[in-house]
Amino acid sequence: MVLCDVCGRALPSEAAAGRRPRPPSLCRRQPRCPLCAAAVGCEELRRHMDTAHPEPDPPGSRRPEAPAQCPFCGEAAGRELEEHVRAQHGHLLGALGTDTGNGEQLYECPMCSLTCTNIQILEEHVDLHLEEHNFSEGGDMGDLELAQQLQTEEDERQRSEEEKREREEFEKLQRQYGLDNSGGFKQQFLKNMEREVDRGRMQPFEYHKRKADMMESLASGIDDGRTKTSGVIEALCKYYQSENKDVRRVWLSAGVDHFHSSLGDRGWGCGYRNFQMLLSSLLQNSSYNDCLRDTTLIPSIPKIQSMIEDAWREGFDPQGASHFNNRLHGSKAWIGACEIYSLLTSLRIKCQIIDFHKPTGPMGTHPRLFEWILHYYSADNEGGAKVVCTSKPPIYLQHQGHSRTVVGIEEKKNRSLCLLLFDPGCSSQQMQKLLKQNSDGAGLRLLRKFVGSLKEKQYQIVAVDGVLSLEEKAARCRASQVLTSEKIP
Repeated sequence: MVLCDVCGRALPSEAAAGRRPRPPSLCRRQPRCPLCAAAVGCEELRRHMDTAHPEPDPPGSRRPEAPAQCPFCGEAAGRELEEHVRAQHGHLLGALGTDTGNGEQLYECPMCSLTCTNIQILEEHVDLHLEEHNFSEGGDMGDLELAQQLQTEEDERQRSEEEKREREEFEKLQRQYGLDNSGGFKQQFLKNMEREVDRGRMQPFEYHKRKADMMESLASGIDDGRTKTSGVIEALCKYYQSENKDVRRVWLSAGVDHFHSSLGDRGWGCGYRNFQMLLSSLLQNSSYNDCLRDTTLIPSIPKIQSMIEDAWREGFDPQGASHFNNRLHGSKAWIGACEIYSLLTSLRIKCQIIDFHKPTGPMGTHPRLFEWILHYYSADNEGGAKVVCTSKPPIYLQHQGHSRTVVGIEEKKNRSLCLLLFDPGCSSQQMQKLLKQNSDGAGLRLLRKFVGSLKEKQYQIVAVDGVLSLEEKAARCRASQVLTSEKIP
């Protein structure tokens, strides 16, 4: 037996079995309101009490919006009103009909008392009430909240992906520029030697000997000289004296040793090797003896890193120092023109940075760069000699991803210019070919770079031009804190 939730009367067997009950009223009792004695149906009593006799609010209080109530039992159902009506009182929808006496059934809406002639029409009408209730209760707001939630989740997903992409790019740049804490010269040197032994390219006894030499070099701070080639400038001077094909004039820098990358700095050490080349020339010039009295031998790469850190501690280029977190030693960090300038200036060597920040010729070329270097070498050497061996130090040349050393410049008979460059990427075996007296000039292809060969977007050079006094050094240190290189328009 199943009881009605509203009046407690036993439901007909059709309702208990899940079939639609007969239309006659289920309950003929007419209860009265205990407060006003109004006669109301049992299903209307609770709603009558709540609407006609609400409890008074305390003074100054604000009645919250009442949740929606079930029209059958008065229970607060909120947004679940539709589910509540169908679950608890579905049997009543079919029991609301009354007989008109002529066999026609009328069905009254429990919400608005509208009379319907068909139970299906009544159900559709009640559904409209329930949908209207859901809308007024904030169904549309629920959709808005859902849309906002979905948009927030999408924004968070995109932000997370963007942060991941930026983090990966940053880590890639750190690895590229040696700032990923993967060790420095020593660690790379040992790892590459172990690889050479595993591949059969190095004998174990050679490994141990070179490891001992490397440890001694690191302890002393002096380069072991294994990558050095001397005498190339002198060999070039002799070659040009007898070469008369297409060179009108040539200017060569003062003597300079070539240094190439080793197992310990391959892939990142070009800036340090070019500094070694520049320093090797300055050490052969007595004009720089005073400022280089503490640097009489070529320092190793880890020692150069410490020297740059010392320059930072003096106050040179704080912005550049912060880029490296004030630390180079023990890393594979790339250095550029600014670090070379800071180091040379800290040694009281007068120099300047010239920035060729955009192409000045057709097809992305830099003819102004060639003209500037020609003026640098020829300004004090206006004689008519074909080969001019100047006392000018070589020039540090930097572009994105690599640096080289300018040791001279050719002027062809057609007035075109060609730079002569020492590249740390060239091995000692390649450089040794330039020392042969019977050279036919084929080796010069390693050094020659014409205007059409240098098409990077931007170039920087560091050119040495004398010695600084202590006062000039201090002034340049202050100026380097807002360092801006001179730009060629």
